[in-house]
Amino acid sequence: MKIKKIVVLILLVGSVGIQFIPTDLNQNDTVPITDFLLVNNPPERISGLLKESCYACHSNNSQYPWYNKVQPVAWFLENHINDGKKELNFNEWDDYSKRRKSSKLKSIVSQIKDNEMPIYSYTLIHKDAKLSKIEKQLIISYMLVLIDNQ
Repeated sequence: MKIKKIVVLILLVGSVGIQFIPTDLNQNDTVPITDFLLVNNPPERISGLLKESCYACHSNNSQYPWYNKVQPVAWFLENHINDGKKELNFNEWDDYSKRRKSSKLKSIVSQIKDNEMPIYSYTLIHKDAKLSKIEKQLIISYMLVLIDNQ
């Protein structure tokens, strides 16, 4: 019984201790001139959908939920956001080459069609980020127009 108490105490102290290890927040109030929405000026409906369903992980300004203050959840979110930004950062859109933009647009279309984006784990908690069939088609149609205009 004594060993169990020691193990529980160590786990408790460790759990409290990791709360003091900070994470880098992905927050920037400035919208750069290279941002996808500024460069392409999509209809308001498309802008809203992209902001709600994509920008949290694919921009330089994430809106964090309350549970981001709890470790190890904050580490998971930080890693997830960094991975998302490596794949596509809407704030850096106009810095991409024409070829890369075309590739990213095709990837957006493909991943929305295949229900890969927005990811399931994100939409579980962020119900507003889940795209309806009509919303998916709106985004896909818009991206296809951009591909044709490249």
